[in-house]
Formats: sequence, C-alpha cells, structure tokens
Amino acid sequence: MNIKEIKELAKKFTPEQLDNCITQAIENDGKNECYIGEDVLEVVNTLAKAQTVKELMEQGMSEIEAIRELARRIRRVQGAEK
Repeated sequence: MNIKEIKELAKKFTPEQLDNCITQAIENDGKNECYIGEDVLEVVNTLAKAQTVKELMEQGMSEIEAIRELARRIRRVQGAEK
C-alpha cells in the first residue's frame, strides 16, 4: 500500500470522482482520469483505498485517523484482526 499516493488521491478527488475512475479502470484495462498504474488490480485497489480514506475524512476523521482505519479494515478482512 503506497500511502503517499493514497493521500494525494484522497486530497485531490471526491469519492464520486474516485468511483468513476474505478469504473473507468475496470472497463479500460486500468486507464482512468485519476491514477496511472501498471496493473489493473493495483490501480483499482489504490483508487478504492483513496476513496475509503476520503469518505472517512468527510465523516470528520483526520487524514492519519482515516489511514489507520483503512489499515484496520484491511487487517480485519485478511483475518489478522477481529
């Protein structure tokens, strides 16, 4: 997870714009208006993480709190945290 890229995307785009870019990336082999990456999966993952961080920030979390919450959610999904 490249936190710097996620932070930059979360600052620059709205959740709706990031959602549109995720759709573009899926439909166009990774090509979209928000983020350029080498692999479609990497692009979609990065955009989805940025979208989550942005949504959490809009709910009142600071940037660092939102990133920590994203990390917690990822660990929970991976089964490392309950």
